Amino acid sequence: MTNTGERLRLVIRGRVQGVWYRASAADRAGELGLTGWVSNRPDGAVELVAEGGREALDRLLEWCREGSPLARVSQVEIERSAPSGEFQAFHVR
Repeated sequence: MTNTGERLRLVIRGRVQGVWYRASAADRAGELGLTGWVSNRPDGAVELVAEGGREALDRLLEWCREGSPLARVSQVEIERSAPSGEFQAFHVR
């Protein structure tokens, strides 16, 4: 999948740190052919930026609402924009 399409920025809140959320999200994004990154935030949330096709981004968003098996997602803030094309792969920061 190329970086045409759109950019999705998510802030995921709940019990999302220390439960393999970032690694699992990176695995899922890679399976979907997306590029970008995922990172823990100092406020206890996880931030994720992904670029790719709309369908793949929607599938990642669906996954992010549930998360890894030990995660408990309480809120997902969603921002969509044009892709920057700056990423070559998806990685954990």
